[in-house]
Amino acid sequence: MLLQCCDLGRLSYREGLELQQALAAARAAGETGDWLLFQEHTPVLTVGRNPSAGNQIVDDATLAELGIERFEVSRGGDITWHGPGQLVGYPILLLDRLGRDLHRYLRALESALIDVLADHGIAAGISAGRTGVWVGDEKIASIGVAVRRWVSYHGFALNVAPDLAGFDLIHPCGLRDVSMTSMAKLMSGAPAMAEVRNRTAERMAERLGFTGTRWALPTEVHRLMEPAAGKGAA
Repeated sequence: MLLQCCDLGRLSYREGLELQQALAAARAAGETGDWLLFQEHTPVLTVGRNPSAGNQIVDDATLAELGIERFEVSRGGDITWHGPGQLVGYPILLLDRLGRDLHRYLRALESALIDVLADHGIAAGISAGRTGVWVGDEKIASIGVAVRRWVSYHGFALNVAPDLAGFDLIHPCGLRDVSMTSMAKLMSGAPAMAEVRNRTAERMAERLGFTGTRWALPTEVHRLMEPAAGKGAA
């Protein structure tokens, strides 16, 4: 079985959220198969279901001046930043294929990202008791997922070549005194986003038990969402 992938390009967070919710509803209704949506977001802070007080360092007025939106969302985890240069992936998957095991699913996402980084000469791993992917004491990828009707949405963010100053606005993922890093910082130059995206799709397919990938145009995703839009978001 192939994992269907689509590069949606650069979107606002609101647009991306609406797209993945509608596609998740279509997947739960059996109107489509499993997908991996890729995109870059315009600068935004997202706050998950388990926030801690004080993890947003600047006030909302400062965010407005900087043109950064803030969203409270249904994924797990605390607060994080998304912006250009960061590869964001939203797997829309029926988790029956993983035995409806959320721990197994999270480990598969982490393992795939570790594989991608290894492909680029970066030795990464996990940190005991914390989600995401780390290079030493620095975090390079964040993961926060949600599940409705055993269909996953939300997903992961891999720092390819973002402006890491965006993370100075927060305590990333609610962790104090943790630095964020990126592939560009750790390599001699920034890797091509398209290459990282393609490799990530391949590694995700492998770790999630698919035989390969099939790339679709954004127009195909939008067509699939038309019937789901009238049935409510997942």
